[in-house]
Amino acid sequence: MRIGLMLRPYDEKGGIGVYTRNLVAELLEIDRDNEYFFYYKNPELLGTHQDRANVTERYVPGKNKILWDQIAIPRAARRDRVDLIFHTKFTAPLFAKAKRIMVVHGADWFLPEYSGVYNTLDVLYIKTVMPRYFGACAHVLSVSNYSTDGFVQAMPRFKDRVTTTYFGPHSAFGPIDDKEQLEEIRQRYGLPAKFILTVIRYDPGTRNTRKNGGNMLKAFAHLKKNFDTDHKFVVVGKDCERYGDDHKIGELGIAEDVIFPGLVDQKDLPAFYNLASLYLYPTIIEAFPIPITEAMTCGTPIVTSHGTGLEELAGDAAVKVNPLDPAEIAEAVHRVLTEPSLAEQLSRQGLERAKMFSWKRCARQTLSIFEDVVSQSQMEGKPIVNARA
Repeated sequence: MRIGLMLRPYDEKGGIGVYTRNLVAELLEIDRDNEYFFYYKNPELLGTHQDRANVTERYVPGKNKILWDQIAIPRAARRDRVDLIFHTKFTAPLFAKAKRIMVVHGADWFLPEYSGVYNTLDVLYIKTVMPRYFGACAHVLSVSNYSTDGFVQAMPRFKDRVTTTYFGPHSAFGPIDDKEQLEEIRQRYGLPAKFILTVIRYDPGTRNTRKNGGNMLKAFAHLKKNFDTDHKFVVVGKDCERYGDDHKIGELGIAEDVIFPGLVDQKDLPAFYNLASLYLYPTIIEAFPIPITEAMTCGTPIVTSHGTGLEELAGDAAVKVNPLDPAEIAEAVHRVLTEPSLAEQLSRQGLERAKMFSWKRCARQTLSIFEDVVSQSQMEGKPIVNARA
């Protein structure tokens, strides 16, 4: 089987970039038989997987995302006679001889209670094009049941075409017993002795911000004022100091107690989770919140939101709150910080629940769906291009 991977998101910094890189790595570990064609939009990525005998890397130029997806990729796939085109990010070529599979990371635009998070024109665009992408795909992978249910509710005619495939944290995440390693990270980043952690990004949104930085800061201010905690608040993520400016942390009285380390290298993040007393992630909406799995894998107690993929993934390993209520968030944080038995219970349950989420399992499920789609095409009497016996 010849598989063409659309790797336009490969070097993205956000969650879909993390998904793409980890899935590719695991697919190559478990599959030495099929032939892969990696299509990059960034020529600097050429050579990333040059050591793999079953990988051919190609730079595919394109003036913009739409032309790359809809014209450049079908042309490259036709030239390479691929049997299957796979994209990890919400789109697929509408016209191609090869079968197509895409990954969707949340149906928020179709859900009335969350559609206001996005720009009105973006919602209209997605509602127009997404049914066409679903129609063009032989199958669609969805990253959570929350995501799957949202799309099935919006487009019930495609309900048999969507499969949930969980993924997980990078293998580097887990409990760290090396005190010297932890202390080195603490000193290098100037982390306090006691702190609450969140890992988000600056995301101004429209009516609400998805990452809910403002309400987290207000909740921390409430915690400091009403419960007199000696914990600091560490907010990791690119440009997150702008939340401090937007929400006037000086006026909130917490400017000296909030630390913005910026974008932290992935290899250092496990130590942040291990050093933190609590992981705070009451965001507005998530399909598959990777930081929740990272915190669980490290045994960090979690406070997160009711609903969406946050509750689905966290299960019984977190205290759930209304993300729009800073006082409720603060009270939940105070409970976890002051009740050692609750913190220990959350940590234990998180470590157990984290076993559900694995990149290797995700890669195996994904490869199985690749094979099923190709086999089904052959059984239907519609042989795919260059099908192999």
